[in-house]
Amino acid sequence: MPQQPDEYSLLNALMSLIYLLLGVIIIALGYLTMGDMIDWQTAQKRYTHEELQALTEDRKALREQSRSEEWDRIENGIHVNTGLKAGKHLDIVISSCTSCHSAKLITQNRASRAGWKQMIDWMQETQGLQDLGRSEGKILDYLAAHYAPTHVGRRQNLDVDAIKWYVLELEGDE
Repeated sequence: MPQQPDEYSLLNALMSLIYLLLGVIIIALGYLTMGDMIDWQTAQKRYTHEELQALTEDRKALREQSRSEEWDRIENGIHVNTGLKAGKHLDIVISSCTSCHSAKLITQNRASRAGWKQMIDWMQETQGLQDLGRSEGKILDYLAAHYAPTHVGRRQNLDVDAIKWYVLELEGDE
């Protein structure tokens, strides 16, 4: 006489079937949400080692060419790559300052020589800026000359007598 399965065996078989169905559903949902990405990854061109080396060398050559042609270009008194004003000691400012932060941190600020000195001291105390040595004075000269505070007050009063006034004629005015 065949042995009847007990309740636990049936429950285990049912649970296994439910887990299997859940697994299939999860895989199907994963493919539906990521299928395009999977297809894109598998459809990408595979390069040989030699092709990758050639592409890398081509990119390096283009980068070097653009750097040599464009790096020091000044247009309308502005260094094109950094946005800094052209002037004496610009090269020192670029090498000393923009190696740690964007030139925009310079161009958006205004300070006296003493104010720039305080900023440099703060960067040395809190941000790990090394001693600038003899370059510090040149950097401060540049910053004080090109990014000093500008006095902007009220606009001048209008010279009412010098204005040529006219009467605006509207339809219906008589």
